[in-house]
This record gives sequence, structure tokens and C-alpha cells, in this order.
Amino acid sequence: MTNLHHAVWPREVPKHLELPETSVWYNLEVSARRYPRKAAFICYDNTLTYARLQSEAEAMAGFLQQDLKVAKGDRVLLFMQNSLQFVIAYYAILRADAVVVPINPMNLTEELRHYVKDCGAKVAVVAQELWPQAAPLAAPDALGHAAIGHAIVAAYADYLTEPTDLKVPDAFKLPRQAIAGPNITLWSDAMGKRRAPGVHTAKPDDLAVMPYTSGTTGQPKGCMHSHRTLMSTAVFGVEWFKISHEVSYLGVLPYFHVTGMQNSMNTPIFSGGTVILLPRWDREVAGPLIARYNVTAWTLIPTMVVDLLASPNAANWDLSSLQRMSGGGAAMPEAIATKLKELCGIAFVEGYGLTETMAPSHVNPPDRPKKQCLGIPFIDTDSRIVDPATLEELPVGEVGEIVTAGPQVFLGYWGNPKATAEAFFERDGKRFFRTGDLGRMDEEGYFFLVDRLKRMINAHGLKVWPAEVEALLYGHPDVQEACVIAARDAQRGETVKAMVVLKPASRGKVEAEAITTWAREKMAAYKVPRIVEFVESLPRSATGKILWRELQERENKK
Repeated sequence: MTNLHHAVWPREVPKHLELPETSVWYNLEVSARRYPRKAAFICYDNTLTYARLQSEAEAMAGFLQQDLKVAKGDRVLLFMQNSLQFVIAYYAILRADAVVVPINPMNLTEELRHYVKDCGAKVAVVAQELWPQAAPLAAPDALGHAAIGHAIVAAYADYLTEPTDLKVPDAFKLPRQAIAGPNITLWSDAMGKRRAPGVHTAKPDDLAVMPYTSGTTGQPKGCMHSHRTLMSTAVFGVEWFKISHEVSYLGVLPYFHVTGMQNSMNTPIFSGGTVILLPRWDREVAGPLIARYNVTAWTLIPTMVVDLLASPNAANWDLSSLQRMSGGGAAMPEAIATKLKELCGIAFVEGYGLTETMAPSHVNPPDRPKKQCLGIPFIDTDSRIVDPATLEELPVGEVGEIVTAGPQVFLGYWGNPKATAEAFFERDGKRFFRTGDLGRMDEEGYFFLVDRLKRMINAHGLKVWPAEVEALLYGHPDVQEACVIAARDAQRGETVKAMVVLKPASRGKVEAEAITTWAREKMAAYKVPRIVEFVESLPRSATGKILWRELQERENKK
């Protein structure tokens, strides 16, 4: 039953692939030798060639090793938007045999503090517009200790020296600021030293990247990924879609997230492609760029297509170069998929994956995609539907938990053996990861998402973990209790709603807007409750636990 999908397997795609026994860094080294003068990344009409990308990454790696004493296995925080410097820093950290810890640039100081403390990073690479969030962590305490031992602060404008007619975000136009301190180095100064790195020693099973995810505990957890787990989805993607070095990508999904990281950065570097890079979604910039650079591949979330086609200028944009549009995060609305087919002549290919699976564990066959479908298990991937209570495999059509075993599955949660043990089970000699998502499989082996076992809100493709928001809301001086659930939203798909019990002295005196305003100062914008409802009490179980699922079900019936 687990191999039903073999009947619809894409032609010319092997069911098994031997993965390279090399590091992710080596992919850049190879592409730079093959295509030194080729554009690796283009950001607002400014080009970074493969040769320059390798040279800059090696210089930064040398600075990390020689000046900051970054050693093999050390975690280095990467806190910036999609940019040429993000790519350079990412590969510099890998070149130094260290571990990249990519952080959402929307996070604020207290959220950042958790990541720094949890992963033990002593060095951070930070964009200068984000420095106000990171600066308190780099400030020495009374004993002279700082959470961030040393920070490299980068100005995007240093790499955007060529003129462009595109609308450039303010942060990318901001000239280099004179940020200084005993444990602060400007990116330009670090690069100016042109340090040579030591011998690259990272092996396939060494840690490479540690993106953060979360769960019902509310505390984000570091997902340990090796060079091998990163290589798996990069190599598999090239085979699945038959990608050549002539493919040009529109890279707009965030690089701190595994989908953007793999599909719009690591895979193109592995194959030698060119990425047209944007730090954030802007349909009035993305539309013209597709034609300007003959973009052929675009990995996205469905709301981007909805927004693109809603533009009054959409009819003027030439989208004919697009040959593949793929992605996930939410189901593509059928009406939009149909319109896309009419405009571009291509079918949207949906996929499914988690931070723990380094992007896709499932992808639709390009020649036989199904709408609003997760797809079939990826190359060398065994995925099943099991009973969440017994873990026994369920028949076709029945709803259960999606579990996955494959080379892209993470090694475990950093410093959290209990959570790691709970996330896996052994079956048929394989280590299966429990996704926490409920789904079903049809008679052809295609998987469909039904619900979530995990508490999570999908707001415009960004994951919001209710318990994390609740933990921050409890810091409000007027909040006695809080329960966060998902509410329907026409634009975002889902939005954050907070059910709040005020302290007795505050009842009738505090407005919902006051809670929202306070929250904007404490958490990333996408996590802020758009709806705040005051209630007298929250439903509880016999053991005193708040029955969030009951509140969610009530909301779903509205």
C-alpha cells in the first residue's frame, strides 16, 4: 500500500538516488569553477557572479575563523532579509565548518534572545536595519558578558551600487551607518581584511543548518540538519523537475525558511542557475522582473499568485517565460489555478514539507499534478498514514497522521532529547517522523491534508505558534489568561485571534486595541493578534488545561 504512487511516478525520474558525499559548500565551489562569470544572484539589477560569491564567502569565512575564532560545529546566527549578503554569509558559515542559524528578520529582541540562548551562538551576522533588535543582546552586562559575543553588521546598500528603475525598499537604500563597539565589526571592515579560511573539513553528516520551528510548548526548537539532509532535497529537486544550469529563478520566499532556502538558494547554486532575488513580496516589482530576466521557475505560496493576478497591471506583464510554478504552505484555490493555466499554460505543482524535512517530503508529479493536493512521497521517501494513538498504518481513504522517513528528515531537536524522542518511532527498520498533520491517501498514492494535530496558525504562509504568542501575552500587565486560536481571514487565509481574560481590576477599562498595540512592540508583526476578544473565563479540562481545541471549533463554526 505504501508504493501505490509508483504507478504515477514521473517519467525519467529515478526512485532512488545516491547522494553526493560532499558538503553543501562544495556545490558553490563547483559552480564557481564551471560558471565563474555567470550571474548567481541578481538583486535590484545588481549582479553577484559565482566567482565573486565564492571569493566573498571565503573572505568572510576567514574572518570568522581567524578573528572571531569560530570553530567547527559552532552556531552562527544569521539575522537579515533575503539579500546578496545573506547568501554570502550563509555560505561563509558553511565554509568555516560552522552551523547556520537563520532567524526570521521580523523577530524582536525578546524573541531573538531565546534563539541566542538556546543555540548558544556567540557570533551573529546582522543587517543594520535589524541592529536595534539585536543591539541589547550585544551589550555587556555588569560582569562584562554579552549574549552575543560579537556581531558583524551589514549594509545592503554596499552591494547595490548599480542604478535601477525598480522600487527598492528603504532598508536596501540606507547607506552604511557608523555602528561601533568593542564587539562589533562592520561587514565592510571584515571583508576588507580578506582573510583566507582554513581547510574545509565538513563531512555529509556534520551539522550545517539549524532553522527553528515550534510546537505546543510554545518554545521554538532548533531543527538539526546535516549537509546530507540539505543535499537530499536539493539533488532530488533537480532530478524531479529536470533542472538545468540555464534555469532562472524568482527568489522571493524568505531564505530563513527551508522552502525559500532550498528552492531559491541551495538548489540553484547546486545546479548553477541564476536567481532573481527579492527581499519581500512586491507584485509591482515581481511582475516586470519575470519578463526582464526571462524567469523560468518560481517557487511560491498561493497568495502571491492571487495578489499578482489581482494587480491592475497584470495584463501588461509578460509571463510567457515561466515554465514551472510550484510551492505549498496552503492549497492553491482552484479558480486561481485555472486562471494561471489560461495565462501561462502551466499547471501549478503543489508540494508539502516541514522545517523538520528540509522542505519537500511530498511533491506532485509535474506531468500529473492534482489540485489542492500535497503530492506523492519524494525520491527515497517513505510516507504513510497512521492512527495517531496506535501508530498502526491505516487503509486508503482513512484520515490519520502523516508520518515520514527519508534522507531529508532532520536529526533531532537541538538540546531537547525529550521532544526528539516524542517526534519519532521505528517501523520496518526505518525512523519515521511524526508530522503532527492529519491527512489521507487516495487510491493512487496521492496525499491530502485534512487537519492539524499540532497547534499552528498559517497566516499568509507564515507559521504562528499559538502557545508562543500566549506566552508573550501573559507578559501584559492587564492579562490574566489568554488562549490564541486561528480565525478565518480573506487575505491571509488564517489570522491570529486572542481570547483574553483580563485581571479583575482591569475589566471594563482596557480596550482590545490596547492589547494589539502592546503586542506589536513585543512580537513579530505576523504573530500579533488581529482580533482580541475579551471573555469572562476559558474552558478547562478536569486537569485544568485550557481547552483550546473547543474554542477553535467554536470559531470554525462561525
